Amino acid sequence: MGFGQGLSGLNTASKNLDVIGNNVSNATSVGFKTSQAQFSDVYAASLTGGSSGLGTQLSAVVTQFSQGNVSTSNNPLDLAINGKGFFRMSTNGAVSYTRNGQFQLDKQGFIVDSSGRNLTGFGVTTIPDPTNPTQTIDVPNTGVPQVLQISPNAQSSARATGGSGAGKGVNLQFNLDSRLATPTTALVSTLASPVPSTASYNSATSVQIYDTLGNPHSMTTYYIKNSVASAALAPPGGSVWDMYLAVDGTQMGNIKVNGTAQAPASVLQLQFDTSGALKQYLTGGTGTVGGVGGAAGTALPLSTPPTITVDMTAVLAQQTPAQTNLASATQNFTLDMSNTTQFGANFAVSVANQDGYTSGGLAGYNISPNGAVLARYTNGQSQTLGFVRLEGFPNPQGLIPTGGNQWVESSASGQPVAGTPGVGAFGAVQSGAVEDSNVDLTKELVDMITAQRNYQANAQAIKTQDQVLNTLVNLR
Repeated sequence: MGFGQGLSGLNTASKNLDVIGNNVSNATSVGFKTSQAQFSDVYAASLTGGSSGLGTQLSAVVTQFSQGNVSTSNNPLDLAINGKGFFRMSTNGAVSYTRNGQFQLDKQGFIVDSSGRNLTGFGVTTIPDPTNPTQTIDVPNTGVPQVLQISPNAQSSARATGGSGAGKGVNLQFNLDSRLATPTTALVSTLASPVPSTASYNSATSVQIYDTLGNPHSMTTYYIKNSVASAALAPPGGSVWDMYLAVDGTQMGNIKVNGTAQAPASVLQLQFDTSGALKQYLTGGTGTVGGVGGAAGTALPLSTPPTITVDMTAVLAQQTPAQTNLASATQNFTLDMSNTTQFGANFAVSVANQDGYTSGGLAGYNISPNGAVLARYTNGQSQTLGFVRLEGFPNPQGLIPTGGNQWVESSASGQPVAGTPGVGAFGAVQSGAVEDSNVDLTKELVDMITAQRNYQANAQAIKTQDQVLNTLVNLR
């Protein structure tokens, strides 16, 4: 009789409806992956070699890890994976995996999901930039995984101008007007009158520098066309401009260039060729005073920018009222002007930057496509705090769902392979976005109708078998 076959059909149709119903109910669950019920037939073999069908059975419920649509959000910590990979979550050491990238910060600044699970990642190390060996880049430290944190009290420390290493400091690029004449008024800077008369120099510009505590100071450079004859230059030809320095309007004797006190008798000079390009620096020359005098100094190649030494103690002491702080007493930085020109055009500054900055508090954060967790500070700096870690599996269908959009590994899934977004087979992550459920609601509703018909057909088979049996029982 076919009661067994019909009963197995009812059972599998019911389980199919369970799977479809679960898919439909999770159509709006972020990161949810649709499941598919797979069935197989059942046969009983006899000793004579024949077999008879016993109906059907549920073989497996297989998760379909196809890509879901990506929707944007207003939370920079929301993450969507475009491609393969799972986020690695940790709860007191218990590890699970998810595609749900809805994250936020807890009170300690840890990146967590709505259930308090920690998002794990890698630390940060620096290596030389392959495209620019003089610079460094942040890369993942692929060692022991760590939980990712953005401390709400994070601070960006101050850095003095020139404090990032040798060859760092101030970079100026400008054009000096070759049509100007040498001023006839002597450049004078004294404690009583630290700012020289505008009639005593041709051009001037300022840039803000920072001491070791992040205090800002204004450094002003003055440029005077020197009257030294071109024949006296070594090599001959071109022209020379004298450059004087002042910090916070204090007298220039508190500044040294390559270890020499900066005074009218000892200046930094810029020598230009007849094409208007900067040829070399000159040190130890004699500046023009009131339109007379002036001699070229010793040549210094453009590849070696002069080093400026500022007596910060004297700078602060000469201010009114006198000030003091615990910053370094002297400050050294290079002054690179190698791209400066001298053409018949107005004085114009095209570059005026330096590498120092003051301290700053946390202003915001975001996560880059390669998984770098970046913190932005009020001083304009940014810092890489870590990298998001992704995991891949040889057989994702072997993962065991545990609820809450989480899976755990099993012997069928294989061991996880760690990596970072956008590297190898792993997809990139998109900040401020989430991956929608991959449930095709239209397909699920059609499958639901089919499963319903299957259930009805199997019920009808049992009813028919019952009618046949009833007829047999009533035979007389």
